[in-house]
Amino acid sequence: MRLSSFFEELKSAYEAELDDLTTDSAGHDVLAKRLQAKRGQVSQLLPMIECNPEMVAVAFHGGMRFDSPEVMRDLAAQEPEDLPSWSELQASVHLEPWAETLANIVLKDPNGEQFLVVTACLEYLLGRSAIPSESGDGPSQGSKGDGGGDDDDGRAESDDDVDLEEAGADWLSEQGFDRRDRFSGDH
Repeated sequence: MRLSSFFEELKSAYEAELDDLTTDSAGHDVLAKRLQAKRGQVSQLLPMIECNPEMVAVAFHGGMRFDSPEVMRDLAAQEPEDLPSWSELQASVHLEPWAETLANIVLKDPNGEQFLVVTACLEYLLGRSAIPSESGDGPSQGSKGDGGGDDDDGRAESDDDVDLEEAGADWLSEQGFDRRDRFSGDH
């Protein structure tokens, strides 16, 4: 998947922000508590949505589901000036009821629509990066053009799973285990 420089930079900042919220100084997982606090502060944080959207976007973490990976992959390749409106994107994004409430607050801000589009993309990218891959977060997986383009049936994600299965089977084979999987015949 190709990321625009805008989303490449924001994705890293968003992941760092979530990482900062995850544990306290004693190493305890406090993400849920801190996200709840952020959600309660959204209206006070609105001045930050233009200059530091990742710091407010975390309030929506876990509150979006995506009906069209193709639309989201296309979105991730866009620069800010080319982003669709929230009303255009909304057909591809399902908000949890609590996230819908937050979205209504955000939409009162003049930059609210663009912020929600950016937030949706960041949440989508975070979900994709939760799936480990050998090549990391580069713009292309393998050598198939843009890494996700031609097949709209989600095969790009399942190809990643196959690559991981094959890599795991290779590793087990190197450790002395018999290779008894679907890759033993054709590859």
